[in-house]
Amino acid sequence: MSTPGEPPVTRTIQLDHAGRWRAFWVCVSVAALTILDISKVNVGLASIEQALGGGSTELQLVVSGYILAFGLFLVPFGRIGDQRSRRTLMVVGLIAFTGTSILCALAPNIWVLVVGRFLQGIAAGIQMPQVMGTIQQVFTGRERGAAFGLFGATIGLATAFGPTLGGLLIGLGGETDGWRWIFWMNVPLCIVVLALAIRLLPEVRRPSGEKLSLDPVGLVLFAIVVVTLMVPFLFTTGSPDDMPARWWLLVPCVLVAAGFIAWERRYAKSGGQPLVPLRLFRVTSWRNGTLLQSLYFAALPSVFLLTALYLQTGLGLEAVYAGMVTIGFALMSALTSWYGGKIVLRFGRGLVVFGLAVVLVAIVGLVAIAHLASDAATPWLMVGALIVGGIGGGFVISPNQTLTLAEIPPAEGGLAGSVGQLGQRIGNAIGAAIALSLFYSTIYREEVAGSGSEVFHDAYGTGLLSAALFVAAALVVALVDLGGRRRSERQGTIEA
Repeated sequence: MSTPGEPPVTRTIQLDHAGRWRAFWVCVSVAALTILDISKVNVGLASIEQALGGGSTELQLVVSGYILAFGLFLVPFGRIGDQRSRRTLMVVGLIAFTGTSILCALAPNIWVLVVGRFLQGIAAGIQMPQVMGTIQQVFTGRERGAAFGLFGATIGLATAFGPTLGGLLIGLGGETDGWRWIFWMNVPLCIVVLALAIRLLPEVRRPSGEKLSLDPVGLVLFAIVVVTLMVPFLFTTGSPDDMPARWWLLVPCVLVAAGFIAWERRYAKSGGQPLVPLRLFRVTSWRNGTLLQSLYFAALPSVFLLTALYLQTGLGLEAVYAGMVTIGFALMSALTSWYGGKIVLRFGRGLVVFGLAVVLVAIVGLVAIAHLASDAATPWLMVGALIVGGIGGGFVISPNQTLTLAEIPPAEGGLAGSVGQLGQRIGNAIGAAIALSLFYSTIYREEVAGSGSEVFHDAYGTGLLSAALFVAAALVVALVDLGGRRRSERQGTIEA
């Protein structure tokens, strides 16, 4: 039994080499389905508007409702998974994800679709923490690095291929009903993965004699913090119609966040197990790695989003072809994620520093191409720049994941991974809001001033400036962490 306030003790069924990797591929499949539904739905918004109507607010809710619910449920279900059965929660999440995908595909009007997307986000928040927790539980040492390498490769592919896949499905299904195919696609895939999860996933649970502790007060305070933080950014589109009053939500966010921290400290001192153990933030590798990935995910999705917008609205490319520009990034990041997972224990944080520097160079290259290249050459040159970015990106995500969780007990792997995932979703929301605001405000300002055809070049460059700054900030965090590791190693050598 575990002592109150300490990490829970878990019982793990030992798996052989083949069993571990079978469980891993089930987990990766669940993660890919979850992440795909963030990126592939974006390209279907025009089709949804044509079929169901609805204004910009309703269409924004189709996207942001999923992300908000996803973020809300990540940490609580990461905590429950650590205390109870990750396998059961993943199965429940997959069943719910299948049902809500059917609801979205059959939606007769825009509001049913909005509700369906919110419920789908809850299902994603149930199943995704179990992925990270299971990988952390069944792998150790170099094998864990290789597992996170392949995990990062798969997530990179899902993120980058999502828009292309969504565009292809709309092309096949037609402008009116093509968006429904985006959701129908989930159903057979979820059924296959569900059958494999029931058959192949190990049962990892806390001893039945211990009570489930959920920290209900902390749960409510945490939910308020997440909602008040994410909503202002999720509802920022860069349009002049955005309501300025939404930013006032950040005031209660700060106040409730302070209350949440105070409560968690008090709850832990009283012998309870807090929703988010603040001792995690004393683990330097986890703290720095979580901050780094939050900053990186504030940048990377914005690069894809702005590039697609620029190619479609500025150069007139069709959605499918605009999405294909990112394929090179996906393929190269998958390759270097796999390789990075194999060598991360050898090169450590320096590998992440190298990857971030390469991504930063690629973003600067994209801006230069937009300003200097001809319209005909721009898409092809951007493919080249994104291939370079993909090489660097693969050396960021999976090596950072391995380093971030290296000092976290496996019994808390689900919770620690969930906080990291939440950081990614918050970073994504903040990064997209800033990038879109800069992009559209530049267009609006220059069109009013009569700047002519250069307006989209300027808007793209200005929007990508925010992505470059986020990557630069992530690079600073990586360098600070690298310096701290080297000082610790020198100190250890001197003491020895």
